[in-house]
Amino acid sequence: MHKHSIGSFTKIVLSLFSAVCLLGVQDGYGQKSTSHSPYSQFGLGQMREDLLPQTRAMGGISSGVRYLSGIPTFNIANPASYSALNRTILEAGMYGNITELTKNNKSDNTADFAFSHLGIAIPLSKFGGMAFGLIPYSDVGYSAASSESIDSLNFNKKVNGEGGVNKAFIGYGVSPIKGLSVGANVGLLFGNLYDITRVEFPTTAASYYTQLKETRNIHGVTVDYGVQYSKSLGNKLNLTVGYNGSLNNSITEKTSRLITLTDRSTDSDFEAPPLDTTSNNATGSRKINLPLKHNFGFTLSKGYNWMVGADFKYADWSDFQVREGENNLGKSYGVAIGGQIKPDPTSVRYWNQVDYRVGFRYQQTPVTYHSQKINDMAISVGMGFPLPETNFGRTFSQINISAEFGQQGTLKNNLIRERYINLNIGFTINDSWFIRRSLD
Repeated sequence: MHKHSIGSFTKIVLSLFSAVCLLGVQDGYGQKSTSHSPYSQFGLGQMREDLLPQTRAMGGISSGVRYLSGIPTFNIANPASYSALNRTILEAGMYGNITELTKNNKSDNTADFAFSHLGIAIPLSKFGGMAFGLIPYSDVGYSAASSESIDSLNFNKKVNGEGGVNKAFIGYGVSPIKGLSVGANVGLLFGNLYDITRVEFPTTAASYYTQLKETRNIHGVTVDYGVQYSKSLGNKLNLTVGYNGSLNNSITEKTSRLITLTDRSTDSDFEAPPLDTTSNNATGSRKINLPLKHNFGFTLSKGYNWMVGADFKYADWSDFQVREGENNLGKSYGVAIGGQIKPDPTSVRYWNQVDYRVGFRYQQTPVTYHSQKINDMAISVGMGFPLPETNFGRTFSQINISAEFGQQGTLKNNLIRERYINLNIGFTINDSWFIRRSLD
């Protein structure tokens, strides 16, 4: 008698971790935002990229990433890598952010924590591999306040943005020729972005607060693709060259505006429910063009021991339809370099089997504000902690953590400097599913 089985350890861990991730999804995707960047008010917000903690720790290299420590890895950014899969991989994790905003010698600190990703990659033997999952695409989180007046009437104006766009994806990769792999991801974008303007009259006791809430509902289908070529070199080295990009994707934005009146509140932490709605209408639907992306990269590795690589990234946001009064977006250029090392994979000492990762990235973002290009740069570090093998060596797992120490923006031209620490933690299960075994 034969039976297809899944490792019992994986069943237990998967059940427990699915419950944790379900709570994470409800918390992470139900909250206001995980971004605290003033520059997230432009376009679709702060772009999150299709990266897991493993590659974020190496500066965000991804185009040429196919193996980590000699083992096929789950690389969403380049779906051509799916063709290398030889075990089912389950990935899930959380994301944290600590931000310091500085302007005119004044600083403010914020922090947040949320669900970051959930995915499964499945090998299909000689037919390649497939993957599917859910990841953040972008998020908005900014705020500003000012005191203004009309004649003798003084009022406070508060503006803030919230929300995010999520991406559910399914992808496939195959190797039609030895060494060459191709693949594609089809993604479904969905989510709401909110821009809220609130007017308060602090010196007029009988006044109500007025709030304008503009909602942008984002939905649509995207297609991304990738190519990788991998070749063994002398001295047990392996070189992988990769390219990944996007089609001329177009999605839909539906906008609505809600104006309400709210009673005054003396408690700044309490938001009173609206007393009346003065206007509630849909202002229209339109197509918006996502940027054409072109990423090129490579990795050079030596088995389980080490890997180094670099990526060069380009995206053209020039055709993105900005809102009325918003600055046009431009072209974005970026570079990322990084790598990892495992001191001694044959050692019995645990710390010699840990993956140590480091990287650097620099990006000229598509945003120009007050005639100043907004740049983003970060140094990243991370570690991959292996867990004990189970199920007769067929199941092995790893906890991956990464930290990015970065800066976006500048103090020049009366702008805001954003310094941040992005923390990511992920749990990876590699397991041999659907193994045919004999039972007495």
